[in-house]
Amino acid sequence: MRFCCPMLPRVALLTGFALLLTSAYYRVSSASVMSDAAKAFLNSLTDEQRVKASFPIQDQELFFWHFVPDNNLVQTQGRGRKGLTLREMTPPQKHLAQALLSSGLSQRGYIKATSIMSLEDILRILEKDDGERRNPEKYYFSIFGTPGEKGAWAYRVEGHHLSLHFTVVDGKVASTPLFLGTNPAEVREGPRKGLRVLAREDDLGREVLMSLTPEQKKTAVVAAQAYKDILTEASRKAALEGQPTGLSAAKMNAKQRQLLQNLLEEYSGNVPDQVAQARLEQIKKAGTNLNFAWAGVAELGGPHYYRVQAPTFLIEYDNTQNGANHVHSVWRDLTGNDWGEDLLKAHYAASHR
Repeated sequence: MRFCCPMLPRVALLTGFALLLTSAYYRVSSASVMSDAAKAFLNSLTDEQRVKASFPIQDQELFFWHFVPDNNLVQTQGRGRKGLTLREMTPPQKHLAQALLSSGLSQRGYIKATSIMSLEDILRILEKDDGERRNPEKYYFSIFGTPGEKGAWAYRVEGHHLSLHFTVVDGKVASTPLFLGTNPAEVREGPRKGLRVLAREDDLGREVLMSLTPEQKKTAVVAAQAYKDILTEASRKAALEGQPTGLSAAKMNAKQRQLLQNLLEEYSGNVPDQVAQARLEQIKKAGTNLNFAWAGVAELGGPHYYRVQAPTFLIEYDNTQNGANHVHSVWRDLTGNDWGEDLLKAHYAASHR
């Protein structure tokens, strides 16, 4: 007598289908998508535009970053931004620039980035600006090295409240520093009233705080008054000196740790799945070796700050300026791999040999 299980063929079929999907997904890597988008963008430029947008991968310009408006940058740093702005591009070139921007972000990350850029027009109206300081097209695109799946290259998209850095080394992608900011954090009048571009970053951080017991809050709340800005600011190397660590995830219950995980996944989810996976691996490896710190008031609308720190990464969020309606947030790498520095060092060492 022959026995068979009618479920086995179905299970085998579903397993095979899942493997095919996985194979198809990873066949086109994030590095390849970025490379193709960068090549298409560069090929669309005139010789003069290409000179403005292109830099050697060894150029120290790679490590320059900031998130303030251009004129503030000149005042504080004695220099302006470099690269090619959207307003210097033709309509077809702008589309290719946006494709390059989107290649380094997830769908929600791209929505956040383009929405942040659009807020410049709101500031232009509120401040009665002539469009020189506040301009949704005053965002700079820079490419370092020669885009390709082999070798080392990078690109940067930067302007007020947006500073994105992607370094690709032999198919591996580094995606930090990644800064997102919003002013206003909540649009309070006009046709876009109620818009909160970084609402989830705000709400999920507060959910972690509100889940804590009074005793836990004594450790988690490290300052009664929120800091004026993210503590690492636009530093070349991210580091916190002499700061209390806050509450360890090891001292949270399961529900609290899940709320913290939700917050971490929101930040991880701003980049494409393959790049986000590297961030999720960092989170998984950290386990309960994570610390959550809060400063300022707990109520929505009041000045507040929080951070999540692990051995390999740091998240900072601050909302204090303009009556606590102005957000700065950043993901930094603490292992020396902002801008893919460790990847680049290994690549240069191998090339030199």
